[in-house]
Amino acid sequence: MRIVIAGIGDVGYHLAKELSSESHDIIAIDKNQQRLSRIDSMVDILTITGSATSLGILKEAKTNEADLFVAVTSSEEVNITAAILAKKIGANKTIARIANAEYLSNDSDVNFKELGIDFMIYPEELAAQETVNLIKRTAATDILEFEGGMLSVMGLKLDKNSPVIGKTLTEIVHEYPNIDFRIVAIYRNFKTIIPSGKDRFLANDQVFVITKPEGIDMILKLAGKENLKFDNIMILGGSKIGRRAAELLQKEMTIKLIESNEDKTLSLAEDLSDTLIIHGDGRDIDLLAQEGIIDVDAFIAVTDDAETNIISCLMAKHLGVKKAIALVDKADYVPLTQTIGLDSLINKKLIAATNILQFIRRGEVIAQTTLEGIDAQLFEYIAQSNSPITKKAVKDIGFPKEAIIGGVIRGKESFIAVGNSQIKPNDKVVIFSLPGGVKKIEKFFK
Repeated sequence: MRIVIAGIGDVGYHLAKELSSESHDIIAIDKNQQRLSRIDSMVDILTITGSATSLGILKEAKTNEADLFVAVTSSEEVNITAAILAKKIGANKTIARIANAEYLSNDSDVNFKELGIDFMIYPEELAAQETVNLIKRTAATDILEFEGGMLSVMGLKLDKNSPVIGKTLTEIVHEYPNIDFRIVAIYRNFKTIIPSGKDRFLANDQVFVITKPEGIDMILKLAGKENLKFDNIMILGGSKIGRRAAELLQKEMTIKLIESNEDKTLSLAEDLSDTLIIHGDGRDIDLLAQEGIIDVDAFIAVTDDAETNIISCLMAKHLGVKKAIALVDKADYVPLTQTIGLDSLINKKLIAATNILQFIRRGEVIAQTTLEGIDAQLFEYIAQSNSPITKKAVKDIGFPKEAIIGGVIRGKESFIAVGNSQIKPNDKVVIFSLPGGVKKIEKFFK
């Protein structure tokens, strides 16, 4: 594909890095030469310095030949204008990053597709949804569901009291033969491992497990966890993410939201009738104590300052809060989640890039996502009648060592893939892959 990316901030950088490794023809546009130099030194792409709303720059990028034009600058106005212009020039598909929720509303009288924008991405909404998912699945650091939950991939940190500590994968499988699950990855000491039968599990390992719905509770027990029900949530920061997270949770849980800006506090109080809005500085430990932080089940810090979010979450964990989630502005922070002692770090730009990648993927891949904190991805493919994946049992097809087949959805049934499993046409196949395996996987589904 020929893909033009306008804006090489964190979202554009991540997109360009991922897509260039898949042999796409990438053209990057940005007014900041330093940003372009950074990406030009790491990936093989064409860079153009200038404004994405300039017709001259768009023509220089040969936007008329583009299969996809992605506008992800920090300016919503630039993104919308650039996407519309790109479509008029001849780009096949366009994507624009937006910062205004009303553009996605069903009540909007504007048909953006008619204007020339095929897909709009709103990072704050995606980050809020991710936060809510983590709150509802209390023990997991990550939770990804396929086909309405027929298969689930959970990220879990192994507690020291976990019954699997010190055991190999082979020993665990023999000891618990009635549990349908597959461990697709171990994250340890900043390294992602695709486990073999001989790998032993250590305390504080972050493991990623694929299982069926009936296996979730037992998997939590094996990890030394309980899937507790959260009732009391404290949110620091009335940002778009904090506001939306409170809106999504306030009917089911008791929510307290702390905001330092007085005007914003009044606005939040008007809009969130079932949330207790508190005006104050969330960095003040006396205020947090006064508002009962010791009694809350989870603490969510989503202010505009990443350091405030991280420090306040560390304070919350120190005071005994069961789960702490912090919003960070740099994707580089995310792999440090377990190291610094937090449950989850949310990066809205990384989440946005992942969702754009889902839109971009072609062929028979129907879903793709990046796992939090590790350099790996999950894919959901559909097997075709002539796909090589259907010709032999899983153990005999020569699947790349950088990837692993986790599970299969066949009609209304799902099962965990093992060596003797046979993939059939129309099966939906969930695959975990390190970066080196992404291109190799595609040939099995052609």
